[in-house]
Amino acid sequence: MSSRYVSHSHFGWQGIVAIIIACFFWGTTGTAASFTPDVSPLATGAFAMGGGGVLLVVYAMNNLINDKGRLLINYKLMMSGGFSVALYPLAFYSSMRLSGVAVGTVVSIASAPFFTVLLECLISKKSLSRQWVVSFTLGAIGIVLLALSKDTHDASDSQHWDHYFGIVLGLVAGVSYAVYSWSARGMIEQGIDSKSAMACMFGLAALVLLPSLFITGENLFASNINSVVAVYMAVIPMFLGYVLFGYGLKFVEASQATLITLLEPVVATIMAVVIVRESISTMGWIGIGLILWCLWMQVPKARSKNKISLSAQLESQAMS
Repeated sequence: MSSRYVSHSHFGWQGIVAIIIACFFWGTTGTAASFTPDVSPLATGAFAMGGGGVLLVVYAMNNLINDKGRLLINYKLMMSGGFSVALYPLAFYSSMRLSGVAVGTVVSIASAPFFTVLLECLISKKSLSRQWVVSFTLGAIGIVLLALSKDTHDASDSQHWDHYFGIVLGLVAGVSYAVYSWSARGMIEQGIDSKSAMACMFGLAALVLLPSLFITGENLFASNINSVVAVYMAVIPMFLGYVLFGYGLKFVEASQATLITLLEPVVATIMAVVIVRESISTMGWIGIGLILWCLWMQVPKARSKNKISLSAQLESQAMS
């Protein structure tokens, strides 16, 4: 029996690793979308999230059937999460198109922890640790440095406004990311399987996103490269990435999970520099370093939670 408890103590680490792998998948989306400039960012986001949602529903069908009663009871979380999932890709991919892959991804993803913790404090009544505050501060400074690192001196007034509007859309994406992460975590805490939680939100979003392709998806499959990118985005980052993210949320608080996803803009930035040839100043690389430091600070927290969980389990077993 003790071996079973010891193995369970590693679940926190497995959750973090699952989220990190998902971050690497998500970090490729901006670079992948850059290869299809003739495709509307609204179509890219709608097909990626909507197609991924359909796959998630098929993958989790048995879980959805088993959790049907709990899902109906928690319909407010399900609906808020579904609406946020539908909004997120529209704001996210538009932000990247207007402000660039690096800046759009950084603002969208790295603002999510702030909005998530507001939800947890104001609605879920959860308290903040000093470590989270310090970690978030480092991450926030890193975000600002990276967002300001893009050179816009030679840009026209309209390009300046596009850049700033892209940052605003990135913040909208950050809010929606926070809401659906918080909603998913809330459903999991109510006993709903993580597969069901992710599938129901993405399935609802697919009902909104996929029909919009009749308006925005004119060039989505106009060439082989467009088709490959569309299928890749739906299957790898959206389907597989969110299966991993949902698994991670079983063992990690939403506020910690969204902090870990700060790794995504780092991956996206490096890919944007290496593949898309976007330029990042020294200030931007310092920002990346601070974001990585922010991530590293989450590791001791996970280890401490695992030790507490293991001790509680062993004590419970001894008493029984």
